[in-house]
Formats: sequence, structure tokens, C-alpha cells
Amino acid sequence: MPDGDGAFTYADGRVEPGETKNLRYAISETYLGDPVRLPVTIRNGAEPGPTVFLSAAIHGDELNGIEVVRTVAQDWPDANLHGTLVCLPVLNVPGFIAQQRYLPVYDRDLNRSFPGSETGTSADRMAARLYEEFVEPCDYGLDFHTSTRGRTNMLHVRADMDDPEVARLARAFGSNVIIDGAGPTGSLRGAACDGGTPTITVEMGQAHRFEREFIDRALDGVASVLAEYDCHPAEPVRWPGWRTVVSRDQKTWLRADAGGIVEMLHDRGELVREGDVVCTITNPFKTETVRVTAPFDGLLVGVLENPVVYPGNPLCHLVELDEPTIRAYERARNGTLPERPRDDV
Repeated sequence: MPDGDGAFTYADGRVEPGETKNLRYAISETYLGDPVRLPVTIRNGAEPGPTVFLSAAIHGDELNGIEVVRTVAQDWPDANLHGTLVCLPVLNVPGFIAQQRYLPVYDRDLNRSFPGSETGTSADRMAARLYEEFVEPCDYGLDFHTSTRGRTNMLHVRADMDDPEVARLARAFGSNVIIDGAGPTGSLRGAACDGGTPTITVEMGQAHRFEREFIDRALDGVASVLAEYDCHPAEPVRWPGWRTVVSRDQKTWLRADAGGIVEMLHDRGELVREGDVVCTITNPFKTETVRVTAPFDGLLVGVLENPVVYPGNPLCHLVELDEPTIRAYERARNGTLPERPRDDV
């Protein structure tokens, strides 16, 4: 945690102002008693400022965020850094090693285990250790995710916009879409916000791969956040050209009403109008076809990549857009970005 002299301290050491330290921090043990070590980079700027954590791979197969956090930790220059960056590129080390979403031990979701417990399950104990040492001491947090296996997301932010400090952080990241809502019970975002560390989730792309387009856009978002909080005072705050904040009643999952093979007719990030056919589901002989239509004008935030479904499986995540936002979206697609509105705060 930040010390009175500007150092960042943790159980086994300290990082002085102007110093960067890479460490492997033990948070659990394997069946053989060997330590499970969390990779951590702490960059403590020479000048005072806020402490910000960046985390990724809380689900072990969600890889895009790893490259975002590694780039910030290892490639960005130290010059002009005010404050401290706590970089956690792989939170779920056992899941990452196994290349699976959950902890291999009893298939537990680490992102439903926060703030953790020192006397609880293995997941609870891991969550407690990393939360107390590297999340709770921070002033703000960015937690990077991708969609689950078989689906893909456009880049967007999830944040509790009823909290003014969280809303400021979400807007500073500069995504086009912000989905409003508190973090689920046991999530890192929810626990951090409840503990006084405003935190947002950044969703982008799909599991099991690096997608350079998303990584670069997320790095722009990180730079924008650091500018907002004067961690990098020389960097401009990014305006995405258009933005919508999606409330709980402005989004829906379209689900399959029949089993079969799916043909998606629109990609993530595309606009669909009410009544448009988003996808079709056919049987193996193509003798029966179910057309899935959009219930309202909106944006496809997430779509199916694995083209086979049972009844009830999710097909796409659709968020509603009003006409002014649709016009801004279309101008952006045509390369004529609007200026930042004066009332966007």
C-alpha cells in the first residue's frame, strides 16, 4: 500500500518512488506444496499521484487484457508518471496454465470469490491475498475481460454509473458503450467498489487469442484514464466520437428458440434496426429455418462465434440506441466524428 514517504509497500517488500519492481507473489500452493505465484509489476512514479491497479485474466482463458497490462507494465516510459501503477497481468494463474476459464480446483470462478476469506475455500484464500495486497490499497482500478469461449464482444465498459467516481472513471476510458450496473456479488469490480476503490470492467473480443485491434484501443483507454487523474498530465483525455450509457432496461440477450446451426448475418459492433434478421438457425438438412429478428433498434455488443446452439443458448447481446446516438454512430462510421458535447461530463 502507499506509504507516507511515497513508497508502495506489500507484505514482503516496498517499491520506492521512481522505482519499478517485477515480482512473483505467492498466493496459494499446488497439490505438491509448491507455491502458486502471481506475476506483479509495480511502477512507482517519481512524482506523487493516485495508485491505479490494472488486472487481467481473472478468467484464465481471457488473454487480450494480459497484453494490455504487460504493455503498460513493461513498455511504457517512466518519464512523467505521477503516482503508482499496480499491474496484474494474470490473476488466475492456475486457470491460465490450464487455459481454462475457472480455477481447476473444483471449477471455481475466481471472479465470484472477492473480497475473499483467509479461512475459506482455495478460491476465497487466493482472492483475499491478492485483494488485500494489491487491490484494496489502490485509488482506482481497471479490470480487463473478454467474452467467454464461443462468443465475442465489441470493446465496451461495464460500470456502476450511480457512483459518481465510478462514472468519471468509465467516461475517462473513452469507450463508445458503457453498460450501467453494479458488479455481481463476489466479483473483483463489485468488491473493489464496495471497498472504496472505484473500478470498471473493460470487455473486448474473445477468449484464447490476442486481438491487436482491441489491445491497441484498450491501451488508448488506459492512457486516457491516466490523463484524467493526472498520472500522465501531458496526455490528452480521449473522446470516442459518440457514446451511449445503457441502462438495465435497454439491453437484452437474444436466445435460440430451436437447436441447430447458426448463420450470423451481422457482426459485433453493427447497428440493426427493429425487425432486421440478425441470424438464422437451420437443421442439418436446411429444411427448417428459424429467423431471429431484432426487437428494437440497437447495437450488437456481443455475438456468437461457435455456430451451434441448443434451445435457450445465447445468440447475441443487443443494446438499444436512440435516434441521436444512431446518427452519431453513422457519422462515426462515415468518418465525420462529432465534437465532444459540452454536457458530457
